[in-house]
Amino acid sequence: MDLTALSAISPVDGRYRNTTKDLAAYFSEFALIKYRVLVEIEYFIALSELNLPQLPSLDQQVKELLQSIYTNFSEADALAIKEIEKTTNHDVKAVEYFIKNKFDELKLELNKEFIHFGLTSQDVNNTAIPYSFKQALNEVYHPALSELLDLLKRFSAEWEHIPMLAHTHGQPASPTRLGKEIAVFVERIEKQLELIQPIPFSAKFGGATGNFNAHHIAYPAQEWKAFGNYFVNEVLGLSRSQFTTQIEHYDNFAAHCDALKRINNIILDLDRDMWTYISMNYFKQKIKAGEIGSSAMPHKVNPIDFENSEGNIGIANALFEHLAAKLPVSRLQRDLTDSTVLRNIGVPVAHTLIAIKSTIRGLNKLLLNEAKLNADLEANWPVVAEAIQTILRREGYPNPYEALKDLTRTNQEVNAVTIAAFVDRLNVSDAIKQELKAITPQNYTGM
Repeated sequence: MDLTALSAISPVDGRYRNTTKDLAAYFSEFALIKYRVLVEIEYFIALSELNLPQLPSLDQQVKELLQSIYTNFSEADALAIKEIEKTTNHDVKAVEYFIKNKFDELKLELNKEFIHFGLTSQDVNNTAIPYSFKQALNEVYHPALSELLDLLKRFSAEWEHIPMLAHTHGQPASPTRLGKEIAVFVERIEKQLELIQPIPFSAKFGGATGNFNAHHIAYPAQEWKAFGNYFVNEVLGLSRSQFTTQIEHYDNFAAHCDALKRINNIILDLDRDMWTYISMNYFKQKIKAGEIGSSAMPHKVNPIDFENSEGNIGIANALFEHLAAKLPVSRLQRDLTDSTVLRNIGVPVAHTLIAIKSTIRGLNKLLLNEAKLNADLEANWPVVAEAIQTILRREGYPNPYEALKDLTRTNQEVNAVTIAAFVDRLNVSDAIKQELKAITPQNYTGM
């Protein structure tokens, strides 16, 4: 069976293909091959600028021809590399041979031994992957997260003055405002974005065991460390790790995974709150013609988008956690366990993207049910007890907490009438009584 959205094993490339397809440009096998070609070409161009005796500098036209190898990289090119790999049984070496063939076509065969000069495969992999990871986050992940944040900010502003009964430990608590509760999630996500922003996209570039051995033996007078820093930091826009083994140590990569996981946990928390508010009837959901909520119960409109997001976050975070824990650990100067694991970075990013889009869909279906919010407030007059006892404390009234506890911590109904009667019995001035009677569950919402 040919691979299609219906035959794909993973739902990332199957059921959710329309949601995740933009990530294919960064995390697919095609993308990895293309980014490897980019690194090899840009490395060759950078080498040519060093005025090495055996490698003349290139004019601008030749540089642009070389760069077109990756800017115009096609599926046919990727398949040609995979065909070479059948012989080499080495994916990066296949890329090198492909580029050498291109050099022959461009009449640059005299210079082609400087392709992959002094490098090991990890100099290519450990620059290509963080390069693609950085681009994917900047061009796909952050725009999706910004869309979610913009929606939350809009709701926070719209619902700024909507009073709502709070629930701590699942029990009625001091009233809050719906807009403020949404603002909680805005601030949390924005704070985590502030933390993720400075994390470098680190790359390894230094030869077989990180010491520029081959480079140095060929051209001992050349400042290869400075060249490596220039190539990785300036040309590729990454951050070159100064002391490495054969591979990048992945500590900053792990930090990115941990940061993405924390943001996911905030979205998960939002999903569960919204799910709960819907179950409490604080929100109804927009009904779409033709949609079915349950195959057996015709009346149901289920909060499936928030549930979908929660499930995808669980998968994403499990993988982010494994990547963060596994990748920084490698035997001696390297083992191969990082290679197959690192190929999966697109999977948790894809599940994260699915989750964000699902949360956005769920939020866009919400219909505020103010009547239910107000009814819950009206049914829970005991929540003003905190306000009353605080004012009584201010006035030096004896044992106010205990007095309110005796009034409200019962199984008897407490409502506006019983609260007013309680206030009338207090030994305080009429002005204080009026102040206390003005407090309601609807207006006791703080600042």
